[in-house]
Amino acid sequence: MVSFDSLLQKKSSIAVVGLGYVGLPLAVALSRHFDVIGFDINAARIGALNKGHDATNEVEDTALACCTVRFTSNATELDKAGIIIVAVPTPVDSHRTPDLTPVISASRTVGRHMSKGCVVCYESTVYPGVTEDECIPLLAQESGLRFPEDFTVGYSPERINPGDKVHRLETIRKVVSGSDAATADLLVLVYGAVVTAGIHRASCIKVAEAAKVIENTQRDINIALMNELALISDRLGIDTLEVLEAAGSKWNFLPFRPGLVGGHCIGVDPYYLTYKAEEIGCHPEVILAGRRINDGMGKYVAEICIKRLINADRCVSGARVGILGFTFKENVPDIRNTRVVDIIAELREYGISVLIHDPEADPAEAMREYGQELLPLDALKDLDALILAVPHEEFKALGVDALKAMFSGKPVTLIDIKSFWNKRAMLDAGFALWRL
Repeated sequence: MVSFDSLLQKKSSIAVVGLGYVGLPLAVALSRHFDVIGFDINAARIGALNKGHDATNEVEDTALACCTVRFTSNATELDKAGIIIVAVPTPVDSHRTPDLTPVISASRTVGRHMSKGCVVCYESTVYPGVTEDECIPLLAQESGLRFPEDFTVGYSPERINPGDKVHRLETIRKVVSGSDAATADLLVLVYGAVVTAGIHRASCIKVAEAAKVIENTQRDINIALMNELALISDRLGIDTLEVLEAAGSKWNFLPFRPGLVGGHCIGVDPYYLTYKAEEIGCHPEVILAGRRINDGMGKYVAEICIKRLINADRCVSGARVGILGFTFKENVPDIRNTRVVDIIAELREYGISVLIHDPEADPAEAMREYGQELLPLDALKDLDALILAVPHEEFKALGVDALKAMFSGKPVTLIDIKSFWNKRAMLDAGFALWRL
């Protein structure tokens, strides 16, 4: 096994496989102390990084320009690494079943190129057992090396929060585990060199894997509770945010808010846990109930929009509805698993023309991944309703006059999913406002 001193002296390298929202910030941070190889199979991504720009906006161009990471799409570069960290995505398929294709493919690539004594550490979110039951056999098969005599593994779940400039890699405590004590010791030192918040050493790999999926499952369930409260409050004719603000006056009330739940973590990770739970004979009723509620919120918002169009004497078929925001959350370009598509699909079922604007999302990516055209802001005109789906900072510049100019007449329906606008100001301006 490679020694920590040889890594510090840059006699051996650390490779990061997968340079997305997780891998790139990690590679850049590690390069401040170690010799780092950044590998990704996407040649276009590597080209952009070598030119000094990160399309995810997780690493600023200035930081990218001065980092020493050697970005490459040539897998043979992995031969030089004493530690290889795998940070590829782990999505779910159309049936909401864990899709391990990226992590399996990465394991095969790593196995073909890793050297004897290598430590392979996974950061990808998986259900308990994947690292040891799926990845290790693949590494051994492809490399011809024996585990644990010739190589060892670790697991350290990523905790990147896209777009968050406060809770960064360095400031979030890192969970670290290894297949043996020596491997865990080494990984604690490596991650400890960049993570100032400290290290939590898990007792084994399965514990670390389970910790990752449960931390996001907990958030998912809490948001589901808020969404269910929003449904109840709407039926009662009271404002959800006002209820939460009143309840939040108690010191131990948790500040969760209702909304669409998408993205690569909260909207995905619970399915990894429920898949494994059902495999071992447990039926996770609470988790699946939370998923069912959160997955249904897009349809619910669309139905509210349709009802309000009818109440405003607007013809539903052929109505023009604008949507502000397409990414899975505010102030990031990430469109993975965005649940805005659920609103769009439901509205189009009723023959409604949907016009979407998002200043953060890449229009080419939206078309490629979802077949969805993103329009410039001035294309949102002659609207019958407007939905604020994602509260990007740029939308704060839209004043009352700019919003009114988007509509074809009165009354004008505003649907504010995230309670982004001031309720009193919008009502005083004559908008028919509904918020989740």
